[in-house]
Amino acid sequence: MASRTSSLKFFSLLICSIAIVQMATAGDPDIITDFIAPPNGTVDGNFFTYTGFRVLVGGGPPPTAFTVLKATLAEFPALNGQSVSYAVLQFPSGTTNPPHTHPRSAELLFLVDGTLEVGFVDTKNNLFTQTLQTGDLFVFPKGLAHFQYNADSQNPALAISAFGSANAGTVSIPSTLFATGIDDNVLAISFKTDVATIQKLKAGLAPKP
Repeated sequence: MASRTSSLKFFSLLICSIAIVQMATAGDPDIITDFIAPPNGTVDGNFFTYTGFRVLVGGGPPPTAFTVLKATLAEFPALNGQSVSYAVLQFPSGTTNPPHTHPRSAELLFLVDGTLEVGFVDTKNNLFTQTLQTGDLFVFPKGLAHFQYNADSQNPALAISAFGSANAGTVSIPSTLFATGIDDNVLAISFKTDVATIQKLKAGLAPKP
């Protein structure tokens, strides 16, 4: 009986593991229609048009902090089923896009203006970095932790990122670790530090009143 119970537990664990792997590697599902219409069925040229980037050419003041403008499934429903999305990244001097991952897509970044220090870490903990110049492309492989940093103390940088998913997802490593309620002791042991240091890190990521 004990042997049967152990076998069932092993089988259940195996099935759960396969399901997790499938979830981690799944991309956008294929569709068998030209596009996915909205629930109300109204489709015209407006449905396939996104105007959220007009602010970039409107002559407004540049941002003072790192800013991302997105055209994903959430902002642009016509992308549903099309396996593409877009983001515009604005980097004032000395700002960074902190380490993060996109679990459902690679990222192809095009530097429109300025310079950027970029890099990613692969599953063997190898770090790949590059200093991008205006006009350069850089690819961040799917699911790997990566970052961008404008080290120029005088000039901003502007980049455009393309994704092979309508909803690539963004998992911020600092926020995931220090702003989601993970126990302080778990983090202190994991990072070989003390609880006081972990609490300082959490305080730095807490929303400002």
